[in-house]
Amino acid sequence: MHGLPGHRSTQSAARGAESTAAPPDRRSWALLVVLCAAEFMVILDATIVNVALPAISRSLSFAPADLQWVVTAYTLASGGLVLLGGRAADLAGRRRMFLAGLALFTTASLASGLAPVAGALIAARAAQGVGAALLTPAALSIITTSYAGAQRAAALGIWGALGGAGAAVGVLLGGVLTTWLGWRAVFLVNVPVGLAAGLAALHLVPRAAAAGRRLHDLDLPGAVLGVGGLATIVYALAGAPSHGWASARTLLLLAVGALVLAGFALVERRVSQPLVPPQTWRSQSLVAGITVMFSATAILVATFFLNSLFLQTGLGSSALRVGLEFLPVALVIGATAGAASHLLPRAGSRLLIVAGLILMGGGALLLTSVSAGSAYLTGFLPGLLVIGAGTGLALPATAITAMSNVTDEHAGLASGLMTAGHEIGAALGVAVFSAVAVATAGGITAGFTRGFAVAAAIAAGLAVIAVFFVPVVRPDPGARAAVH
Repeated sequence: MHGLPGHRSTQSAARGAESTAAPPDRRSWALLVVLCAAEFMVILDATIVNVALPAISRSLSFAPADLQWVVTAYTLASGGLVLLGGRAADLAGRRRMFLAGLALFTTASLASGLAPVAGALIAARAAQGVGAALLTPAALSIITTSYAGAQRAAALGIWGALGGAGAAVGVLLGGVLTTWLGWRAVFLVNVPVGLAAGLAALHLVPRAAAAGRRLHDLDLPGAVLGVGGLATIVYALAGAPSHGWASARTLLLLAVGALVLAGFALVERRVSQPLVPPQTWRSQSLVAGITVMFSATAILVATFFLNSLFLQTGLGSSALRVGLEFLPVALVIGATAGAASHLLPRAGSRLLIVAGLILMGGGALLLTSVSAGSAYLTGFLPGLLVIGAGTGLALPATAITAMSNVTDEHAGLASGLMTAGHEIGAALGVAVFSAVAVATAGGITAGFTRGFAVAAAIAAGLAVIAVFFVPVVRPDPGARAAVH
């Protein structure tokens, strides 16, 4: 198995990791707290608006077909540009990119909270996504290069759990803030958090030598083509229910998106410093991690999106009640993520990923039985809890698997790829599953069950693939990881 460009074999990389990358003593956990606080804020914003969507729609007079762009503009900008952010972290310095991304994200959060019209909100959400694209890969690469051994495994496990727990807490916090302070508060709450994290980061995030790093090596044309192709495809999927899946508009947009992505691939082959060097795809652990992260995040974020709309529009629940109804999911994700960190050295990452995906599929299958007459405790909660348990097992194991074969000089690139899987999965998950729900005859109830039938099938198929494709990674206190 090959690693990223310039990697040694996995086993020799593991044996030599401590001498080349590990700090001489144990790093303070204060650094991890700051980085995770900033990342938690970024993840919250992918789902915190879900419960606030009806209030946003009424306040800013959104067209029904355009409402999903409040979510999608953010996740698509973040996922589409995160490779550029990861590469920039490697070239210009992780600390610099982290602070720049945090500043942009915080400023854009303020603009979102003060947006006077629908278009301004969507634009500000896209700017938030750009900030996240700079912040997230820099933060993950700082963790990867700052910690070693057991500390590194624990830090990556916590980072992986953030994806699921942050999504769940986002729905809860969105309900509380929307009910008590109004929908604008779901954005404005980021401002004091961002300022505090920035001040702490100035003192805690280590400086790194920037010799030989050149920002002009960034593949800007490739980044533009990549995000343009993805945006076109998501736009086509979002409009397919109203215009028709086989309409000229939908087919033309999908074709244009595919052509733009083909142009991205062509540019990547021709430039001297591509965003994603071809050798990257030889790292089985990284590719496996990206694949699982993409699919699992699509299912998880779509779960919160569909349930938030169903509970409010179908059952008439308040925003606060919906937020509180997602609290058990966050608790289950946290508990199972903690269990996963203890099981990883013995069970290995593949077993936990497969078990997590099976649970996610089973939870989705339980939600297919929900109807307009279902009660929360007996109809919704069991499926949500099972999906949460699967998420808590799968995502920490996925993060450790993906980053197990990464050297310091390519930590930003690998972090960017992982984040791209998370953010693009979220964007396409919302677009595809909401399109399935809207397009289904029989209203929100029929669309809800159809969407989760698709989710269950995806999770089951991915679990089968993971059995054969995901390598077994066991964190080792004396090295980066043992990979088999």
